[in-house]
Amino acid sequence: MKKSWLITGCSTGFGRLLARDLLKKGQQVAATARNVDRLADLAPDDHPDFLRDELDVTRGSQINHAVAAALERFGRIDVLVNNAGYGYFSTFEEGDTDEIRRMFETNVFGLIRLTQAVLPSMRRRRDGLIVNLSSIAGRVAFPRAAFYNATKFAVEALSEALHHEVRPFGIRVAVIEPGAYDTDFGPRSAVRSPGLTDPNAPYAAQAPIWDAAAALMMPEKQDPQQVVDAIIAAADDTTPSFRRLPLGNDAAELVRQRESMSDDEFIGLMTRKYDQ
Repeated sequence: MKKSWLITGCSTGFGRLLARDLLKKGQQVAATARNVDRLADLAPDDHPDFLRDELDVTRGSQINHAVAAALERFGRIDVLVNNAGYGYFSTFEEGDTDEIRRMFETNVFGLIRLTQAVLPSMRRRRDGLIVNLSSIAGRVAFPRAAFYNATKFAVEALSEALHHEVRPFGIRVAVIEPGAYDTDFGPRSAVRSPGLTDPNAPYAAQAPIWDAAAALMMPEKQDPQQVVDAIIAAADDTTPSFRRLPLGNDAAELVRQRESMSDDEFIGLMTRKYDQ
């Protein structure tokens, strides 16, 4: 069945791969990005099932325009994929509050505003799917990622509460929780505090220990096609239940450990990883 999709963050990574695959499958795609020119090679502008639009999710006027344009072109939005986001990494003590705010504006408030803009049309139709890109960092906290963790923990809470509110209107919510995947998330979109590479920084001695533990927990960059396939499968699954999807061997194992242990046991396990 042909669906109409609105996807944020399509210039790179999961968003770009998802838009590409959906077009190949004959779906209707409103692909958005801050730099709309980077979407030109996905399909010609006269393609009947393709719309590209400029969208910085921190700008309300662009959110309203993108939603209105998708509704005008396709008549409906069946699936909203809140994919736009980036990471700011720092120790807690050295975190720059301006950088933290900027990340929250994109990862959390952008998601909120765009979902608010799309929900009225879904509610009137009594149908739709909201897909929120979280992370394993939305279930497990890591050193040097406190602020990124906080944005993704927020996405998890927002999504769960949203499910209870919109389920009576036939709207479904799915949360995608990838582990480490072979995308440009790290080298191109992440922002890192200068202290993370400063040998004289207060936490410099801990860095090799944290690196070693991370390498054991997330030993490889996995195929991002797995995430794209999971999002498409979620759209085909009309089960009205709330869905959390940890993706990748690393994410699945960490979630299994978290869910099979008491909180004290799990924190103890993670502490031992960082003590080795």
